[in-house]
Amino acid sequence: MATGIDHVVIAVNDLDQAIADYTSAGFTVSPGGEHTNAVTKNALIAFAAGGYFELIAWNKPDDTVWSKRLQAGEGFIDFALRTADLDAEVVRLREQGVDVPDPVPGGRKRPDGEMVEWKTLRLDPERYPSLPFYCHSTNDRALRVPFGDATLHANGAIGIDTIFIGVSDLDQAAADYGLVAGIAFEEEPHTQPEANRWQSFKVGTVTITLFESEDKDSDLARSIARRGEAPVEVTLSSTMSEGSAIDHNLTHGAKLAILARAATIEVPEWEQDVDA
Repeated sequence: MATGIDHVVIAVNDLDQAIADYTSAGFTVSPGGEHTNAVTKNALIAFAAGGYFELIAWNKPDDTVWSKRLQAGEGFIDFALRTADLDAEVVRLREQGVDVPDPVPGGRKRPDGEMVEWKTLRLDPERYPSLPFYCHSTNDRALRVPFGDATLHANGAIGIDTIFIGVSDLDQAAADYGLVAGIAFEEEPHTQPEANRWQSFKVGTVTITLFESEDKDSDLARSIARRGEAPVEVTLSSTMSEGSAIDHNLTHGAKLAILARAATIEVPEWEQDVDA
């Protein structure tokens, strides 16, 4: 089952400008390279506590869900789950009666010429609209995910703390996450005064919070209608004594905030295995 969050995807129109802006926001941005489909390219923001942001831009338009979400505006378009053994996860889900496609190979060529290889898996988006995809390295993960000094950020960010996701049907979305992450919910969904129902749970060390707006004219409801059931905000753990929002003018539509936390970094066991 899912053991953690692999990465969060942020779509941008101009990759060079996004790199400059995220650098100005205090992030260390690493070059990613060109994907083997020749359609997209990326840059990465890796975190010491595991996981990373992928800044992705298109060389030419295509007909994918990601490209269509970018047409609705820059920002979060998806995120990926991590699992120790993707093939075993396929078997597990099929044994539970889920119609699971075969994983799809992918890759990119880094600027230094090294090839990065992985497999991805996505369950039927019509049946599971709130679920992310799985991403699993098939060669050395250290080739795909920057490490060392690349994970040190001037703004103090050390890891992904919480991903907030807008969903159309909270009960169904929670059940779907229970399927992929083995979650047994002990509490009923909560309701905020502003009429958002929500439920939180952990995937690895990261908190996922699902929000359903009961006001169909709310900003959240309009965002779901425009962009689908994608992340709407991400908070980051940090070494800073005070938290703060990150300048929205620099994040290309991605709502980000840095939380005040102790300086201790807990690296999940699955992040310590760079060969996974």
